[in-house]
Amino acid sequence: MSTTADAIRSADAHSAHNYHPLPLVVASAEGAWMTDVEGRRYLDMLAGYSALNFGHGNRRLIDAARAQLERVTLTSRAFHHDRFAEFCTELAALCGKEMVLPMNTGAEAVETAVKTARKWGYEVKGVPDGHAKIVVAADNFHGRTTTIVSFSTDHDARDHFGPYTPGFEIVPYGDLTALAHAVTENTVAVLLEPIQGEAGVLVPPAGYLRGVRELTRERNVLFMADEIQSGLGRTGRTFACEHEDVVPDVYILGKALGGGVVPVSAVVADRDVLGVFRPGQHGSTFGGNPLACAVALEVIAMLRTGEFQGRATELGEHLHRELNLLVGGGAVTAVRGRGLWAGVDIDPSRGTGREISEKLMELGVLVKDTHGSTIRIAPPLVISKEDLDWGLDQLRSVLGA
Repeated sequence: MSTTADAIRSADAHSAHNYHPLPLVVASAEGAWMTDVEGRRYLDMLAGYSALNFGHGNRRLIDAARAQLERVTLTSRAFHHDRFAEFCTELAALCGKEMVLPMNTGAEAVETAVKTARKWGYEVKGVPDGHAKIVVAADNFHGRTTTIVSFSTDHDARDHFGPYTPGFEIVPYGDLTALAHAVTENTVAVLLEPIQGEAGVLVPPAGYLRGVRELTRERNVLFMADEIQSGLGRTGRTFACEHEDVVPDVYILGKALGGGVVPVSAVVADRDVLGVFRPGQHGSTFGGNPLACAVALEVIAMLRTGEFQGRATELGEHLHRELNLLVGGGAVTAVRGRGLWAGVDIDPSRGTGREISEKLMELGVLVKDTHGSTIRIAPPLVISKEDLDWGLDQLRSVLGA
């Protein structure tokens, strides 16, 4: 077995440096805990950016995957397979929609949603071909494809990857007035995260999502909610939009839909939206494959119990109550979030987000920094209250609070 140093040295030598991971090497994981190559255990307070909502090695998901592995894993969409119809039916029902277009990664789902909105705009709304506009929010994170970074305001994600794809208008997040001014007769969609994760777990002002829903309905514009990170239980509801009783025209899903086992994503909408596609106009070799469908079906069944949404609500209230006690004491300047998801702004006097993350790692807790001074906390929804409290104790220790 290689040591941590050996494994990191090899990775640095042979992989592109597009990530800056914390200096540990995970060898195994179960529930909310991970173990490195030297046998040290760490409490996972990031959960793969919410891809691991149901924990590492969840037995129901592993069993579903193993059973499917013994039968068939891939057919391509050139043929039907016996898990596909059930997956589409169950996911559509979970979302209260009529149709599903499955893909693999979150970025693929966002790209698919962009194509869907443009095609709908030309063929249903009547926008002149080539003139469709999609309104997005500043500080968004929807993925890293060429088209998606074209409407990013993050310089690290965007700079030196041009020329950029046109057709997007950027407005401040949470500003309904700016959004209303940006929508024109050529606008086909508004694409938003109900909570901006990568930006630091930014929750929009109360009433914002309702206002977006009303505006888009009045202007005959699709409201596309990127629930890739916020959806499927993380905030205490199946979808973050539910906190304002909002149903978008299009759900964009990923991450937890694959249970941390396989990449699964999807665009979910009614027939009048997704019905614009015809054979040959969009596709994916692996999209909707039997293994992905088997795992996602188990995820959907687990969400239908309401157990995980309930845990995110109960533990989330406890998490935010404890974190807010740190605000104003010289260690934390602000806490944001909803459910079992928080962005914590660290007072610069206590260190950068990266430095705090490294110190927490030394104490056996794993989080991730963003935008310099912020750390994100998003443990698996299966975490116990005792483990959550232990992790919070380590944060207090690091902050000297």
